[in-house]
Order: sequence, then structure tokens, then C-alpha cells
Amino acid sequence: MISSDRLLDLIQATPEIDLLLRSSFGFDIHRKHYGDGLRLASGAPLEVIAGESAGGAYFLCSEQNGRRPVVFASSEGEGGLLADDLADALEIIIGLEWRDCLSFSGGGDVEVMQISAQHLERSRDKYNPDIDNEAARVATALSLRIVPVTDLVIRLQAAASKTEPDYVVTDDDGQAFDPPFGVHVEPRHGGWR
Repeated sequence: MISSDRLLDLIQATPEIDLLLRSSFGFDIHRKHYGDGLRLASGAPLEVIAGESAGGAYFLCSEQNGRRPVVFASSEGEGGLLADDLADALEIIIGLEWRDCLSFSGGGDVEVMQISAQHLERSRDKYNPDIDNEAARVATALSLRIVPVTDLVIRLQAAASKTEPDYVVTDDDGQAFDPPFGVHVEPRHGGWR
């Protein structure tokens, strides 16, 4: 297992991979300004490691059993556990439209998430026909696996389901972020097209 620090160093040292993660997958290690004052409900600190263009941020939690879990907090006040370590998180990030999969999860129903993931994958391929090649380049450079979407959905649902009680994100005032699962099963206007 490759450590979080080593993965972040590899991204920093490989401009092409850094650019692909930023432009195609919304993981920007240079965007660390969001997240000041955020912590876990337990009071445990969060270390911001990357941001994304909509104002959300990725955080490493304190080490547990040799791994540092990854939490995501959106600028809209949703947050929770993404994966048990950075390698798992990056496999989800490059292989799945994970935020929309959570948004259209029917409250965390894995079957609904599987259907959403299929629609989202078609849309992603339509708007970026080279996305699979880009994911493969990132995976090779960072020694990650290309995991089937169905398996990524299961991993994402399992991780997000563990958000409460240990990975609830709070702001400086102690206000808890909303859980990561959305209640809708598809977009409200027009459904899946």
C-alpha cells in the first residue's frame, strides 16, 4: 500500500498527472484554501490536501490502523467519508462520477447508486471521450488500480455509510455538515437522458 504522503509527492512531482487530476477529475493539490476551521465532530483535526473548482475540499484524517481516511466537504455544506485511504479515494475519483452518484442515491441505496453511476458514466464519456485513457494514465503513474464502476459504487456507498458518527464534518461554530447521500434517484428536471 502506497502512503498518502508518497501519493501526494508523486502528484506534485508529475506535472502531467497533476494537470489531469485537476482538469478532468476535480482533484487539485494547489487549491487548499477551502476548509479552514473544518474538523470532525469529535474535534479531531482535518488536513486539507486538495480542492475542487466548486469550492469543495479533500481532507486526510488522523491515521487509523496504518491508513489515513479521506473526507470530502462541499461548499454547499455536505460532507463525509470518501474512502479509507488516499489510494482508495483516488481510484473512486478517477473511476466514478462519485459526487453525482451520491447526490442521486435515493438516500444511500446502493442499487439506485448503481443505476445513477451507469447514466453518469455515459454522460462523462460523451463529454470527454478520452476520460478512460486519462484515468489509465493517472492510475499507471500513481500505481492505482482501474476498478469496475460497479465495485467503485459499492466501495463509495460503504465508506459514505460510515460517515456517522466518526467522520461528520463540522465548521468553526460546531455546525455539522449534511450527510453525503442525496435523497433523489435521478435529476428532477427531465430525469436521466
